[in-house]
Amino acid sequence: MGPDPITDLEAELVDIWRRGRIQIRDRVRAIHPKLDPTCYPLLVLLSRNDAVPMSALLGELGLEKSTLTRQIDSVVRLGLVERHPDPDDARARVVAMTDTGRARFDDVTLAALAEWRDQLSRWDPDDVRQLAHLLRRLAESTT
Repeated sequence: MGPDPITDLEAELVDIWRRGRIQIRDRVRAIHPKLDPTCYPLLVLLSRNDAVPMSALLGELGLEKSTLTRQIDSVVRLGLVERHPDPDDARARVVAMTDTGRARFDDVTLAALAEWRDQLSRWDPDDVRQLAHLLRRLAESTT
């Protein structure tokens, strides 16, 4: 580590981001071999909800409507996601994971969490809590 903590932090975050992209690519392949890694954030959001209006996805993902539509089309073709009429707005659609999509996503996520638990099992639980707190604080300060 160098004398400037901000430079050190930047370097560590870039390295974590690089390794994270590799891990996400591997997770995506495990979900479906033809799944584009850029669709992973969409699946993460859908996994947390039953059905999400496209307008909410646009806001959460920060994508252009055409980009989101292409991503949804892609995961629909793979059988991971489906569109339904929005019960609150006949002109709108909601997007939800299929049972197959949710099962595949959950299997991959559970395996990843087991790996995290194994890697961090030697850490003091308070250190893990502190790390989560600091990362949340960093994320909130940069938005």
